[in-house]
Amino acid sequence: MQTLARARRRASLVAGFAAITLSAGSMGLSGGAAAATPPPGLQEVMLVGNNWDGTADVIRSTGDFAKIGRINLVPDKTKRLTEIYLNPVRLAFFLGIRLTVGEGHDQFVDDMYTTPDGSAIVVSRPSFADVASIDTATGKLRWRFRVSGYRADHMAVSPDGNRVAVSASTGNTVHVLDIRTGKEVGSFKTGDKPHENVFSADGSRLWNMSIGEVNNDLDAPALDALKGDRKITVVDTTTFGTVKIIDMRQRLDAFGQTGKSDSVRPVAFTPDESTLYFQVSFFNGFFEYDVAADKITRMKTLPENPATDDDRTTFVNDSRHHGMSMNPSGTKLCIAGTMDEYATVVDRATLQEGPLVPAAKPYWATVSGDGNACVISESAADQVTAIDFATGQKITSVPVGDHPQRIRIAQLPIGWSGPAS
Repeated sequence: MQTLARARRRASLVAGFAAITLSAGSMGLSGGAAAATPPPGLQEVMLVGNNWDGTADVIRSTGDFAKIGRINLVPDKTKRLTEIYLNPVRLAFFLGIRLTVGEGHDQFVDDMYTTPDGSAIVVSRPSFADVASIDTATGKLRWRFRVSGYRADHMAVSPDGNRVAVSASTGNTVHVLDIRTGKEVGSFKTGDKPHENVFSADGSRLWNMSIGEVNNDLDAPALDALKGDRKITVVDTTTFGTVKIIDMRQRLDAFGQTGKSDSVRPVAFTPDESTLYFQVSFFNGFFEYDVAADKITRMKTLPENPATDDDRTTFVNDSRHHGMSMNPSGTKLCIAGTMDEYATVVDRATLQEGPLVPAAKPYWATVSGDGNACVISESAADQVTAIDFATGQKITSVPVGDHPQRIRIAQLPIGWSGPAS
């Protein structure tokens, strides 16, 4: 029944989507930077986390994005479930995740990165409230770290690849771990429901965006204060002391957008880190924020799909649009229009969107290894789709597992096609 309902909704949205005027916009040449050369013995790949499957598909990071292999990221599933079902409190949260953010499914894979030597994939597993390291040669569990609270969420890896930060969404904490050992090297408190994490290019700062409560139906603008404490927390990665707190409510109000949510979702920095682009709950568009001036400078509203229900309570986890990335030269943004079921490339200078590429509940946007394409996860179609930054046109789609979400560039041994049986 769930599959049939999804198919019916997809058909309705596609029909409505046809009514949108597709604007090609002013799309100059993409200046994608060349991909960094992997260390000897390793190949650059993309990891696609299949949240409801508990697996990751490995695909090529450029070209045809062909599938290379698959790995199970919950090899200890039976043991974890046994522990949960024997603990009434943990069981209540486990079932709560299934019924709310999981849309009726358990969440086994949220985010993932490889270790510098490609010997393990480190994955955050929401329903298990942990971060786990899975050996890429054997598929076995290496180590496991329980986060504070009852759910693990988005991660980020440091520029040198040695540390991984994970949001403990019900613990209002970010843990920073040694990616090889799983030992905690630091942590810090955040606003309610920490979500996105981003390291600065030099690794000295870590930005966390807390999104507040997204699992209730208190979505009317008049009830916004009931969504919790939402803010950006910037910390020093040596001391984990707070460097700055940014409350976007104040900045949005100053910009004249008192009705917009201050729940910051995915973000993208310019290459020089002077400008931050960010999405917020319920909004089909994004904002531009000048970091030094500490103010919002522009807002972009993207097209609505006529078939999308404007009832905020129907948006998945309050996300109208969820997913954005920027090409290496900083000239183009790629936006995942989640509930409006499209993705589009936006010229950063003019904020003119390109063609609206139909997509089934796109949930993330990542840059290809060569910087020339944006790769989105189509969570309702179980595939990933590559879009050319230069033209805004679709390149190809690749089937993956159940409910793909996060996509990350990674490195695995040359010739890897999956763990040994």
